[in-house]
Amino acid sequence: MSEPITNLNDIWNETKKCLLERDYFDSVVFDTYFEDTKLYKINGDTAIVVVLTKLQKAILDQETWRIEECLKEVIGKDLSCNILIQEDLNEFRYDQNPPEPSFDIKDNILSEFTFDNFVVGKSNKECYSAALACAYNPINFLYSPLFIYGNSGLGKTHLLHSIGNYVKKNSPELRVTYMTSDQFITGVYTAAKNNCLDDFKSRLRTLDVLLIDDIQFLAGNKEKTHEILFNIFNDLHKNKKSIVLTSDHKPKEIKGLEERLVSRFSNGLIFGIDSPEFETALKILKIKLTNRSIDCSTINEDVLTYIATNYSQDVRQLEGALNRLIFYSIQYGENNEINFKLAMEAFRDDIDIGQKDELTINRIKKGINEYYGLSKNQLVSKTKTKNISDARHIAMYLCRKHLDVPYKKIGEEFGNRDHSTIMNACRKIDKKIKTDIALNLAIKDIEKLLFKD
Repeated sequence: MSEPITNLNDIWNETKKCLLERDYFDSVVFDTYFEDTKLYKINGDTAIVVVLTKLQKAILDQETWRIEECLKEVIGKDLSCNILIQEDLNEFRYDQNPPEPSFDIKDNILSEFTFDNFVVGKSNKECYSAALACAYNPINFLYSPLFIYGNSGLGKTHLLHSIGNYVKKNSPELRVTYMTSDQFITGVYTAAKNNCLDDFKSRLRTLDVLLIDDIQFLAGNKEKTHEILFNIFNDLHKNKKSIVLTSDHKPKEIKGLEERLVSRFSNGLIFGIDSPEFETALKILKIKLTNRSIDCSTINEDVLTYIATNYSQDVRQLEGALNRLIFYSIQYGENNEINFKLAMEAFRDDIDIGQKDELTINRIKKGINEYYGLSKNQLVSKTKTKNISDARHIAMYLCRKHLDVPYKKIGEEFGNRDHSTIMNACRKIDKKIKTDIALNLAIKDIEKLLFKD
């Protein structure tokens, strides 16, 4: 399906071309009376054509039906044609009472997401600080655009709505809008279809703060959509307005995105947001319990530690595990306390309880050494030889997957490595295992070795 023509000059040029192709006028008449004409506006079902002289108007008034036929062929809808002289244009009622733009853009800000209820930790502190700085001073924000990237479920959307809510509360005179990239694409398509694309672009250009979520989904879309965003971006940036974007990857890693957009997105601040570390995950769990009016003391601290250790890939996973536990306790709990035994029953589909009870970090390290033929010192050394490094990463991954210990503890057991090193190693294996058949089989073999009777 071809892109709809929305530019008035393009529409009029195609209409004149149609008139010539249908031989409605000979070339002398056409050149004389259609020269210096223009399509001034399409207002609802009326096309307004402007001419310079009364004679042109008199001639074209007799031929409006032919103009209407060709307009319909170009834009695909019936229009009535109104011929006006340039000097009378200011007296025309459409100019005296211009219609309101027909494309409305709402702010779409969700009130429940604020900076106050965003849990800050090492994994997201920089993003939080940058988002707050933008919200505090949205006009003349020095580092626009702010680009936040990270996996799904880590709080990127929460930060966007937090910016919106802060601006609405503290600077109500400013215009702010949140939209996903899908909503932007749909907006462009709908506006073009309804012949109000100029209104759509004008509305966005009047914003003081534009928040776009999941910008990666713009990649591979129609070139026209990229062009419209590029122009809007430039206008807002030139006028020192704030633009905040989120994605699952850095700008340069988004395949299918125009290079000029990548360049614009990379021109401000870029921050990554990571999976919550143990302390942050634990704090998130306690806040979610409080929000549900559940006393944290009714849940054994070991249970919360277990969830924070094993389900902290993202916030949604944390909340899902907590919901499962609460539901299970309502159905099968014998008293108001949720203990570790009950939790293990709730999560039995994810683990083998009998096997996990006997498992330790040392046993995992020993199993890895046996499988790969390494010495005890090689596994925890600083050696970065590929076979040793890979084995070390797998050991860290298995400790994280099967044991109730935080990243920090794993790091201490593997040569006093920083918790971020452990997080990166675990994430690397978790990602690679989905596509690397050999690695997948190796890990399953090691697990069989670890859990054998």
